[in-house]
Amino acid sequence: MKTPSGPEEAQRPASDIRVFASSCTLHGLSHVFGPGSLTPRRGLWAVAILLSLAAFLYQVAERVRYYGEFHHETALDERESHRLTFPAITLCNINPLRRSRLTPNDLHWAGQALLGLEPTEHATFLRILGQPPTLPGFMPSPTFDMARLYARAGHTLEDMLLDCRYRGQPCGPENFTAIFTRMGRCYTFNSGANGEELLTTPKGGAGNGLEVMLDVQEDEYLPVWKDVEETLFEVGIRVQIHSQEEPPIIDQLGFGVAPGYQTFVSCQQQQLSFLPPPWGDCSSASLDPDFELEPSDPLGPSSPTPGPRPPYSLVGCRLACETRYVARKCGCRMMHMPGGAPVCSPQQYKDCANVALDAMLRKDACTCPNPCTSTRYAKELSMVRMPSRAATRYLARKYNRSEAYIAENVLVLDIFFEALNYETVEQKKAYEVSELLGDIGGQMGLFIGASLLTILEILDYLCEVFRNRVLRYLWNGKRSPKHSSTNLASHPSLCRHQDSFCLPPHLLPRHTALDPKMCLQGRTLTSWTGPACT
Repeated sequence: MKTPSGPEEAQRPASDIRVFASSCTLHGLSHVFGPGSLTPRRGLWAVAILLSLAAFLYQVAERVRYYGEFHHETALDERESHRLTFPAITLCNINPLRRSRLTPNDLHWAGQALLGLEPTEHATFLRILGQPPTLPGFMPSPTFDMARLYARAGHTLEDMLLDCRYRGQPCGPENFTAIFTRMGRCYTFNSGANGEELLTTPKGGAGNGLEVMLDVQEDEYLPVWKDVEETLFEVGIRVQIHSQEEPPIIDQLGFGVAPGYQTFVSCQQQQLSFLPPPWGDCSSASLDPDFELEPSDPLGPSSPTPGPRPPYSLVGCRLACETRYVARKCGCRMMHMPGGAPVCSPQQYKDCANVALDAMLRKDACTCPNPCTSTRYAKELSMVRMPSRAATRYLARKYNRSEAYIAENVLVLDIFFEALNYETVEQKKAYEVSELLGDIGGQMGLFIGASLLTILEILDYLCEVFRNRVLRYLWNGKRSPKHSSTNLASHPSLCRHQDSFCLPPHLLPRHTALDPKMCLQGRTLTSWTGPACT
């Protein structure tokens, strides 16, 4: 801070603009409010300061507007890791039900919904399945559970899994978790369900992941009776690689593995991070799959479900949204859907649930934001034919099957990490608050040569002006009536002496009609009651 110089500057109060201009660090202000009269030089300095101030305010407004648009940028990076968590692997046989496990009661309840069978065609279909026809007096069960049908008649992992190894160590059905999807009963490896520890791998490449040999059991596939929506023409296994936080939607995101081939799947982990509003649109709040009967919006409010909710994921949000939509339309849920609604009957599947779900998927009625953090896996597939002739004879002896059966039903699936590195895709704020303050400070120094301390000086000056001008004016305004009455009563020349009133000559008013002879120069009138004389 500069100090005022000269006795004249020292006598001026701190609220004087010239004192403030001489000591303020704001560039150019002292040239405008310096001592002396107004000159062209002082006017040019005033114009320069005003133009610089206008440019500074314009730049500040532009920076604030840009910050208010909340831009973001996406950064792609590749990082190394010494150990990676192995993903969850979900396997489903393309055939949902085994023909040998169907009963007349199953055909009665689910034959028309799943296979398009009329009641008069049950006997013919049973003969094709190699089962005896329905006995006379057959009475179907009073109720029917679709989930129990798929759990009983679906392919079991104990029958399909011929060999399993993880990083060269043997594994078995106990390392898989049964789960229902739209394709029926499926099995997930390394699901982390029930608090199980997730498997990791310290190496990449083939032999350092999961390798399974599966029997697709084509002889158990249902015969194609009619071309209905649930009719399948393929044979093989459906596979989905996903993180443990999201449920599988294998009917939409799974890839197929055919018998007679060994399929190699090379994976690379990708970690995605998105920003919440207002910079992005990510969310971390899980959607409750349960519903209320009154609202019609599939994403409307609902009563909370007791118990902890799973972490938010895009697939989980879509599944919960689909569940609530089907539950409102049909009064039930499909067996792969979460929530507390009852499972749909086969007729409800055929008449309502499948129709409503397909219509909803076509309309894309569920609007789910991206999760703030998620993990996905990029994959590359390659395959070779297997088994060879020599291996076919060996496997036929080992599993007590014919060579033709081995060639038509056995496949090998090998899933591994390509390398122990992973990609990160991260959304970042394009303009932080610190950058906004830095830009404002730079523009302030460039255009008006000011800093944060200059602002404090201006605030201090305004406080001085308020104290010296406004408060003093208000204080003097309150004291002036009292001071006038006190001065009048205590004036030394204004007095009462017994019955006479004394006034000095210079306080007496002039009167032109007064005779000059009656005025006594320099003496006090004690008996004159008329006007005063000069």
